Amino acid sequence: MKFRLPHFFFALAFLVGRLGAAPDKFAGVSEHVRPFVEQGEISGAVMLVASKDRVLHLSVVGQSDLATGRKLRPDDYFWIASMTKPMAAVCVALLADDGKITFDDPVEKYLPEFKQQWLMDEQTPERRVLVKPARPITLRDLLTHRSGLGEYVVTDPHWTLAEMSKVVAREPLRFPPGSRWGYSTAGIDVLGRVVEVVSGTPFSTFMQKRLLDPLQMKHTAFWLTPEQQTSFAHNYRKNPATGKLEEVVIKYLYGGAIADRGRPALGGAGLFSTAEDVAKFYQMMLNGGEAGGRRILKVETVAEMTRIQTGDLVTRPGIGWGLGFNVVGPSKQMEANSTLTPGSFGHGGAHGTNSWADPTRGLVYVFMIQRAELPNADDSVMRRAYQQAVENALKP
Repeated sequence: MKFRLPHFFFALAFLVGRLGAAPDKFAGVSEHVRPFVEQGEISGAVMLVASKDRVLHLSVVGQSDLATGRKLRPDDYFWIASMTKPMAAVCVALLADDGKITFDDPVEKYLPEFKQQWLMDEQTPERRVLVKPARPITLRDLLTHRSGLGEYVVTDPHWTLAEMSKVVAREPLRFPPGSRWGYSTAGIDVLGRVVEVVSGTPFSTFMQKRLLDPLQMKHTAFWLTPEQQTSFAHNYRKNPATGKLEEVVIKYLYGGAIADRGRPALGGAGLFSTAEDVAKFYQMMLNGGEAGGRRILKVETVAEMTRIQTGDLVTRPGIGWGLGFNVVGPSKQMEANSTLTPGSFGHGGAHGTNSWADPTRGLVYVFMIQRAELPNADDSVMRRAYQQAVENALKP
């Protein structure tokens, strides 16, 4: 009998339907991002969309290493930078669920170096006036960036979290705790030290045992092994003179190597991860703190972490801050967030990575690129294209 190709495809489609495999309605998403690769704006991108319980779409465009021409893969490792912050915040929340801390505890309760803090009252080229703040900073202040802490200059990539915490504590506060909003990566690094002191274990070990292992996030780490480095998506900037992409080092490694376990585990910007691992984290949050039938966080703790706690304080356009998470407000001033419903929560990273969960729609969005020196990493034109393409695919 002569085999007819159209009949074969009809039979295959019928079989797929019987097996219950739905077509990927997001299949065109990558084509909206591809032009940025072709134009030399980014080296590549991994795009993911997930529901509360499964990945709905995962696609890739471009390369992970321009020097060798290695193609980007869905499971490649990215430096997720400040996307680390919500994961560090969950580690603090786990201790709260254990009854070992409360979010309103003063930091000095666990880190004595913060008992002698000063507040910058006046600063001119000729003099600095320091006064005592009206109240100490709290864990909630650190989690919402209302502590008044600034950043710090790292002179040794092998400082421990204990050493870093002491350096941060010596710097005067920029404003009275709770009075303003001021983004502080150092403040989240300090929370990592709090976790160490309260739990009695290294911050990285605590995160591994209490968060990464239970969520089966097997491809998330502070340090990449030599084998994992072969799957590392390299970081690039656009050379203003040539207009071409050139590789850059990750400044938040402070001169340390990617595989150097002597570097501290920094809660502010230290993790490497994959798109699917990041999605697992946000799926747990969308499921009220559960994953795989196992409770990770209390339902009420998830609710507390993902509500806006910064009130009328000026933060970033269209968003407020929960505990470690950005939360989209009713006024969606940032274009890339315009397709997210109010109450969506997530975080971006310095090199353009972004992850968001929309509880109204029950969707997780993960967008992974490695492009330094973007004018606005959270509102990049690449992320706008990704978000809009997903939104178009959701329309009936």
